[in-house]
Amino acid sequence: MNPIVPYLQVAGLVQLAIAGANFVLPKKLRYRENLSLVDPIIRQVFVVHSVYIVFVLVAFSALCLLYAPELAGASVLGRFLCIWMAVFWTPRLIVQWTYYDRAVRRANPWGNWGFTAAILYLIVVFGVAALGGVS
Repeated sequence: MNPIVPYLQVAGLVQLAIAGANFVLPKKLRYRENLSLVDPIIRQVFVVHSVYIVFVLVAFSALCLLYAPELAGASVLGRFLCIWMAVFWTPRLIVQWTYYDRAVRRANPWGNWGFTAAILYLIVVFGVAALGGVS
């Protein structure tokens, strides 16, 4: 077994945890209150996009949990998917530190650092797997 396989499986659990956080964040960030201030179509688009992001994260989790050996192999598809997931998570790390409100990040240091650590883990694991894993 390729040594990167268990790390990819953990990546699946990390992504599942991030998907799960999307069920806590609406209350924490007061979505209902804040979205009541925008036009209905903006609110609807926001909700639909949020749901689709959760679906994508659950799909990424399933790939990692069910097909880690295939992702870790030298197949073109496995490498493509790992490259895609590394590329998917890299801008998210940049957004975490440059775009999201600094005051909110300071008020929620555990969440800020938890998301940062999770995203860094995902970038590294998918990057290593995309490059052929470890020997």
